[in-house]
Formats: sequence, structure tokens, C-alpha cells
Amino acid sequence: MVVAALAVRLIAGALGPLSEDEAYYRLWSLQPALGYFDHPPMIAWWIWAGRQIAGDTPLGVRLLPILAAGVTTLLTFDLARALGFSECVAARAGVWLNATVLMGLGGQLAVPDQPNALFWTATLCCAVRATSGRPAWWLGAGAMAGLACLSKYSALFLAPGVLLWLALTPDGRRALRTPWPWLAAAVALAVFAPNIAWNASHGWMTFAKQFGRIEPTAGLQPSYVLKFVTDQFVLLNPLIAVFVGLAVRRRIAWPLLAIAAPFAAYLLVHSLHDEVQGQWPAPLYPMLMVAAAAAAEGVTGWRAGLRAAAAPLAFAVFPAMLAFTLLPSDGRLPFRDPAMSLRGWPAFLHAVEAARVKAGASWIGAPTYGIAAQLAASPHIHAPAVEFYERERFTFETPAERADFSKPGLIVVPGRGAGAGAMRGCFASVQMLPEIDRGAGRGMTRYAVFRVEGPKRDIQRTGCFRPPLLKF
Repeated sequence: MVVAALAVRLIAGALGPLSEDEAYYRLWSLQPALGYFDHPPMIAWWIWAGRQIAGDTPLGVRLLPILAAGVTTLLTFDLARALGFSECVAARAGVWLNATVLMGLGGQLAVPDQPNALFWTATLCCAVRATSGRPAWWLGAGAMAGLACLSKYSALFLAPGVLLWLALTPDGRRALRTPWPWLAAAVALAVFAPNIAWNASHGWMTFAKQFGRIEPTAGLQPSYVLKFVTDQFVLLNPLIAVFVGLAVRRRIAWPLLAIAAPFAAYLLVHSLHDEVQGQWPAPLYPMLMVAAAAAAEGVTGWRAGLRAAAAPLAFAVFPAMLAFTLLPSDGRLPFRDPAMSLRGWPAFLHAVEAARVKAGASWIGAPTYGIAAQLAASPHIHAPAVEFYERERFTFETPAERADFSKPGLIVVPGRGAGAGAMRGCFASVQMLPEIDRGAGRGMTRYAVFRVEGPKRDIQRTGCFRPPLLKF
């Protein structure tokens, strides 16, 4: 099963176009560093390594994350066995991890959640062994936790989760009276320290970006709680979600539930005032699959039917969904195309380059990091690509990658006629050109196109800020 899932992901990863986020992380990998504006550096390091092996291709970008999904499956099996569950339960946990929508369909994407889930699960495998009379495993747990923190800051919730688990058992409390768990914390801090040092030398930009999410920006928004719960019910796979709920209610595999509790509580509190992105709980999924697989053991009646159908149904549907995403679409669908964000990029980028050449522009600009990253990653584009709204995202750029703003540029903005006012506030000369479409049918996105010249501000340093109340 692991080999089959790996093969499918490798094929899908090679054939599928990069998402905007993946294209952005690819830009990071061109300049490996100890940190970036949005996240710590692990995903950039992985993409860099994959590109050395498989080239600067979608497969090269995704190679290590795809392999990591397979390793995470094996670690999920190992975690269940280390906790004393049967081989049947452990195998079911590994299979179900691949049957979740989030990990099953998203397992080929090059995003920080992939290394985070792998190292988070590896941390728990080491910690469980450490509490079984082999305390030296705490050092491995600390190293894996540090690598998880270098993947995504949500791994910082590992510390209170493990502490809660240890504090709730006599054996755990005895372990806390030894130096081993505290040595693990020191090892984790040492591994994570390079990113802390990088942030200190860059104005704490990543910490400010990510930890700024903690502070509520609006009042209570109960609709976000409903969205969070609904999203996770779907992403877990509704049939598997039933057994996750059963495990929580019966406190099955409770050490894992205790470890997951601090991060899960934060996500729930966050959803009271802001949206929780569907992939944020990804590092909890291996733990939840172990608990769900244990809860499914010995069930009868309709629950036995759900247990039997959970994985086969997913493995029947997922290939069809991947094929729908990868195959071309003429846009004649009775519903909005859910894969529209991945469609139409090659033709669109080719049209943008043709418009640039015709306009005599020496650089191309975009108002979002995702579009700018797609422009930079395209073999069709032969000019520097500039994101001109959040310039702090691009501190990794080298002088050779920067645009010459003394020369004309071409700017593309999603939306019919969008951005004209902002362009005139940033450039002395603004000429609207014919719009360019990406995709077709109900999901088509239309882009306004401008030839600009004579910047009124330092675009390279501060970007082109949007005037109040003006939206692209």
C-alpha cells in the first residue's frame, strides 16, 4: 500500500503544475537560508535537495515531500506499535492516514506541513520509546522536535503536549524528575536555534508574521468554528472522522490525545475569531489515525461497515479526483471548477510573455506573491518577475534577480479592470492593455494588464502600496 501510494504521488507530482505556494517556496530554494518571511526554512531546504536530484521541475520541487509522506506512513505504523497496539491496528492506522483527504490527496504537495508532520510523528515515536525504559531516546525526540520547529512553528505545541502527557501518569511524572526530558528540550532548542538567530538578525520578521495570528483581529466569528469543524470532517474522510470522534469520546490512545490537546485547543480558539486553514492540523493526523484505528477495533454493526468501507472508498475516489485535476478542462462544467487554481498557467504565462515583448517591457509585476512566483518559475517568461505589494516576502532576492525600474514594465492584476487606480498612484505613465484570461468557463480568471513607466516611489524597497479602500 505504501509503495502504491508513493507511485501514484510521484506520477501526480511530476505531471501536475505547481500551486502558487509551491512556486513561491521554489523561489526560496534558489537562495537557501536559515529563515524566510512566512515560515522557517525546512521546506526550502527540501525543495533545494529535490531539485538537485530531479531537476528544476515539478517533480524536483515535490520529490522529498512525496517521499516524506511515505515515511510518515511508516512512522504512524511504528507509533501505534510502540504504544502497544496490535499489528492490525497499526496497519489500519497507516492505511487510514493515506485514506484521509488531506494526506491522501495533499501528500504530493511541497508545503511546510509535510516535513512538520514527519518530524512531529518521529518525535512521538522516540518519546514513547523513551518512556518504556530507554531514556536515551529522549535525545532523538529532542532532535526530531527541533527539526519539526524548523519546518513550521506549530511544532512548538509539541512541548506543552508532551508535558501534559507526562504529567498525567505516574511513569511520566517520574520521567520529569530525571534530566532526560529536559535534555530533550535543550537539544530541540539547539536544533531550532539557527532560525531564532536568523530572526534576530532580520527584525524577528517570521515570528511577527506567524505569532501575530494569535492576537484576535476581530470580534467573535462563530461561522469560522463551523467551517473549521466541517473542513476537518471532510479532510479526515467522513467515514474515518466517525472513529476519530469515537476515540475522543472514549479516550482511546489517550496519550496521543493529550499530546494533541494544546494544538487542537489553539486551533479551536483561533477559529472563534479567524479562519483556520484546512491543512494546519496536518501534524495531528498521524496521531488521530492511530486513535481512530484503535477505536475501530472490535466494532460491530454499522460501525463495522464504515470501518470496512473507509479506505477502499477513498482509494477508489482519489485517483479519479487526481485525474480530474491533471487532465485538461474546457471549462464547460455545471459547477465551479475546484481545480481552477491549478489550470491554465502555461497558456496564460505564454500570453503574458508575448504581451511583455509587444509592449517593450523589461520586467513583469504582480500584486500577489503567488502570481509573481508562477511568473518567476515559468520557462516562458524571460524577464524579472516582481511582487509589488508585500516586498518583505522577497528579502531573499539577489541583485541579479531584481528588476530595472528605470525601464518600462508590464503588470498583471487578477480581475476585470482591477488595479488601475493603484497603478496611477505608483507610476507616472500607466497604459491599459488588452486583458488576458487564464482558464475557461465558470472558473476562468481574467487579468487586467498595464504597461507602466516612471515609478513614483521606491518599488524595490517598499512596493506599491494600495491606497485606502482600493482593492485589487
